[in-house]
Amino acid sequence: MILGESGVAAADRNDPAGLEIGDLAARLRRRALSAAELAERMLARIAGEDGHLHSFAFLDPELVRRQAREADVALDRGETRPLLGVPIGVKDLFSTRDMPTRAGMRLPVPHRPFEDATVVARLRQAGAVIIGKLEMTEGAFALHHPEVAPPLNPWDPALWPGASSSGAGVAVAAGLCHGAIGSDTGGSIRFPCAANGLTGLKPGWGAVSRHGAFELAASLDHVGPIARSARDAALLYAVIGGHDPADPTSRPGRPAPYRDDAAGTLRGIRIGFDPRWNEAGCEPATARCLAEAQQAFRQLGASLEALRLPEIAEAVAHWELIAGVETAVAHADLYPRHAGHYGPALTRLIEIGRAASAGDYQRGLLSRMELRGRLDALLSDVDLLIAPVQPFDAPTLDRLGALASDPDANARLIGFTAPFNLSGHPAISLPGRPTDAGAPIGFQLVAGQGREPLLLSAAMAFQQATEWHRRSPDSKAGTH
Repeated sequence: MILGESGVAAADRNDPAGLEIGDLAARLRRRALSAAELAERMLARIAGEDGHLHSFAFLDPELVRRQAREADVALDRGETRPLLGVPIGVKDLFSTRDMPTRAGMRLPVPHRPFEDATVVARLRQAGAVIIGKLEMTEGAFALHHPEVAPPLNPWDPALWPGASSSGAGVAVAAGLCHGAIGSDTGGSIRFPCAANGLTGLKPGWGAVSRHGAFELAASLDHVGPIARSARDAALLYAVIGGHDPADPTSRPGRPAPYRDDAAGTLRGIRIGFDPRWNEAGCEPATARCLAEAQQAFRQLGASLEALRLPEIAEAVAHWELIAGVETAVAHADLYPRHAGHYGPALTRLIEIGRAASAGDYQRGLLSRMELRGRLDALLSDVDLLIAPVQPFDAPTLDRLGALASDPDANARLIGFTAPFNLSGHPAISLPGRPTDAGAPIGFQLVAGQGREPLLLSAAMAFQQATEWHRRSPDSKAGTH
């Protein structure tokens, strides 16, 4: 191990709730554990924990048991699908044929889809037990609907759980499912992962099908996994990624099949960092987390190179206008007809879009195109970028309460994440050294277009040499 433990022990790795997906799947294949037994354990855990965590938007225990029985039949036949019998949750914006989809909203009639979203269908094909729909902010924007009990961070209920894939982050961190599928429009996979001590991959735009996902902003929306480790994220990405005829914007081809030994050497890998971002723009624990992560990468053989990122503030300032216009289009059949059922944050975003002029929107698009080009050029000179996920050290709920009404607060929050939604580059959030109080904190790596394999390989190498991703809320008592 290159860097020492944070002082917080890992969870019991023999408990099925604490196993990584590959290890759990192997145990199921050996029949050392049945899918039905696992499902009962998970349902009992959810019953005991989620009453106060509020991570599930929909749970049907009988549906879970039925899927588990079907998985056991397949396992008894000797099938070896990668997720066979493994409990996976999905954010409640993905259509599911056997469960309602509300997208964090409170419209008069919940949506009852007739088919699965492509990512859900691929999870099922891989044998996953879809354990339930996970809570989220309203419409996948900044805040939860006023009628929704927001998920609580299992590390500390006073801490922000991340948005908008809040339920996914909470459920995976609390051991209520073994992985989840989320979406990221301005940081909504990376924020919950940083807040809950998890690993989350935002693939490049088009790398994972958006078919059957409720839109926030179509050209900014990315779909990807939330997991306990880079190994798990890689396995889930191999299942859900690739071209989908139902989504013409999806990228050709499919990811290579998952390999457990895919962690590569970092010798010769060039990792760029901008000191203005990683130090001057961040609070102390975030800057320390990044500095220690950089040192770990150096010890693994990577070269760290200071560079100057392009001016990003202007493009980020346009994120809300671009998102607003696209959200207004996505909600055109619902808003303003059902405006009385919308909460303040989503209402504000849609009204920004409805009030935008064509000229303002075009200026935003031109700024976005310039940013994408400059980042493409930068990522042709280095292999990866290392950057913060957010400037704050483990932000509290009270601190982020201004997001609904203060555009400046939201712009600062998404300043490190939204640039890579605008540009479409892949990024992965990894846990770093916690704060002195023991709260999770994360950083991100960013790669060139189509280089998700490099991101995952580098992340796995980092996690083989460090222990920060092995911390869990179950084992935090008495340490920090």
